[in-house]
Amino acid sequence: METVELQLDDGRILSIETGRIAKQAAGSALVRLGDTIILAAVTFATTKEERDFFPLSVDYREKQYAAGKIPGGFFKREGRPSEKEILSARLTDRPLRPLFPEGFADEVSVMIQVLSSDQENDADMLGIIGASTALSISEIPFYNPVGAVRVGRVGGKFKAFPLFSDTENSDINISMAGTAEFINMVEGGAREISEKEMVEALAFGHEIIKKVAAGIDELKQKVGKPKIEVEPPVIDPEIKSAVTELTLEKIKSANRIKDKLERGDAIEKIVTDALEELAEKFPEEENSIKTVIAGLEKDDLRDMILNEGIRSDGRGYEDIRDINIEIGVLPRTHGSAIFARGQTQALAVTTLGTKMDEQKIDDLFGESFKSFMLHYNFPSFSVGEVRPNRGPGRREIGHGALAERALEPIIPAEDRFPYTIRIVSDIMESNGSSSMATVCGGSLSLMDAGVPLKSPVAGIAMGLVMEGGKMAILTDILGIEDHLGDMDFKVAGTYDGITAFQMDIKISGLTLNIMEKALEQARKARFAILDKMKEVIPVPRAELSQYAPRIITIKVPISKIGDVIGPGGKMIRSIVEKTGAKVDIEDDGTVLIASVDQLAGETARDMVLALVEEPEIGKEYTGTVRRTAAFGAFVEILPNTDGLLHISEIDHSHINKVEDVLNVGDQVKVKVLSIDPDGKIRLSRKALLAGARGGNNSSRTNRSGGRR
Repeated sequence: METVELQLDDGRILSIETGRIAKQAAGSALVRLGDTIILAAVTFATTKEERDFFPLSVDYREKQYAAGKIPGGFFKREGRPSEKEILSARLTDRPLRPLFPEGFADEVSVMIQVLSSDQENDADMLGIIGASTALSISEIPFYNPVGAVRVGRVGGKFKAFPLFSDTENSDINISMAGTAEFINMVEGGAREISEKEMVEALAFGHEIIKKVAAGIDELKQKVGKPKIEVEPPVIDPEIKSAVTELTLEKIKSANRIKDKLERGDAIEKIVTDALEELAEKFPEEENSIKTVIAGLEKDDLRDMILNEGIRSDGRGYEDIRDINIEIGVLPRTHGSAIFARGQTQALAVTTLGTKMDEQKIDDLFGESFKSFMLHYNFPSFSVGEVRPNRGPGRREIGHGALAERALEPIIPAEDRFPYTIRIVSDIMESNGSSSMATVCGGSLSLMDAGVPLKSPVAGIAMGLVMEGGKMAILTDILGIEDHLGDMDFKVAGTYDGITAFQMDIKISGLTLNIMEKALEQARKARFAILDKMKEVIPVPRAELSQYAPRIITIKVPISKIGDVIGPGGKMIRSIVEKTGAKVDIEDDGTVLIASVDQLAGETARDMVLALVEEPEIGKEYTGTVRRTAAFGAFVEILPNTDGLLHISEIDHSHINKVEDVLNVGDQVKVKVLSIDPDGKIRLSRKALLAGARGGNNSSRTNRSGGRR
């Protein structure tokens, strides 16, 4: 067993251990921070099958026993992965995948399990460190250890691996991974920070990554196994020459077709024709022919960008595709917008709900509730394909989380706008950066719904092409530029700063200098898009949709919550049945009343206030006689609040029996004379009769027909 330790600035110890458990895996590691511990184990299966992809699978699972919990549900065991687990698996996959050598096509499985959780230290970054360690010490050809860190900033000071309790006060939340030389994965959110602050955070994080990578390398030197030798795929020079001669000029023409589908059809025809023409000369070499054509397509596109200064659709490096915006497109929704940038189009719809519509989250950190959600859907028709719809996949969950993170900082606080908000983004067309179109469309739909946003948010995807000493940073990348380029760097934010970012690369890593240039180019593009959005809707609508619920918020004494709810929920059910409004009561006495019908909401409010109203001395009430006695009548002046109307206070003249004037069920106007310290209330009817005689001489007829 071997262990390395890294001491953080706050004294916590990050330890990486191997050789104690899971020893039959190709490589395994335990990573610990505080009392949070993860196990990462990797295995692989050799194959002689020719593949044009690398079958890497990453699985991240949180054991409920890690936090001393038993899973809910009928089966009482962990089921399908949660969104948090899926997002953590994606975080791990992205920095590892680019570092496997070309030509390695054996199936590799990375399994990460959270074994212990102290509910203060998150485990996702530990999972990346553990996976990198397990791969590095195994015989799998993974040569360059990857370190990872989460960066926060509390009180103006950067903090590595911030505690869960720190995140509430942190204006930065960045997940980073990379090698000792480069950063190769970034994802996170921020409270409108500047590009300069972003670069400073990345520089801080990379220093931690270097230390973690050095620790992994130390373990590798002690216990690492000899690596499998990988031979790069070799194409028969004769095949390469024949395919190049036959297809190169056609590929150059196809690469300059601006429309995505036309370009795709042209490339597909080139492949089909080449396979047919070369089938006799090179039998059973379909994969080699396709590989050569794919390489020619990639090389030509990159050469066109670097040496001709133009892109597939004719734009320059910093040009943004044409933007088209429509708002209020769906009449019965609360807010809607269509945002189109080139051939990427998102339909975003905002729905406003009540407290009861919040999403309940139950994970290792305990139970919590979400009042803002964004869900992203990518139907197959958006790219002209046929594919069964089996629910959201990992990519859809990841893109939705990124867009949600971008918009969350500008959502108004609950005390200012007490609604549960859900945005759904359905991608209608896709040719690059549909997640950033979702950010723009989501922002517009919120404004169309009348959500009082501080500022709109826009997003842009940046690309990169590097060959030798040449480099081109591309604004608003196409799908093909993402596929054949070296980087996909998404940046979202307001005029005031960045709110979310995500970077994936296909090369070993990037320097801070390149990232700084990409961020500045993204800032210019973001401002240009925000300007376009403000031309359509400069500020949120002043009024909510007529179909959106109106929420009335009132506060009742905590001691009166039981009165509003009633025995077995009787009172609150009665209010809901009579008015049709939704009524929700918080533990602090906050009552939220929601109804599309404003009058129904106000009626429900009045009913709640009547239930908690306190009697006041000198105030007049119309009450109901609940019980009579020889000495007077008990009158209910407020719900569950009775007062004594003494027989001497019923009228100015003498009364022999209370029932001569009042019976159970009668409505009677009374005035509160006094309230004793123990809560007993004394009422008077004759005080009001005296007042009435002095005014309009009104009177009440008694049972004998006479007037009093």
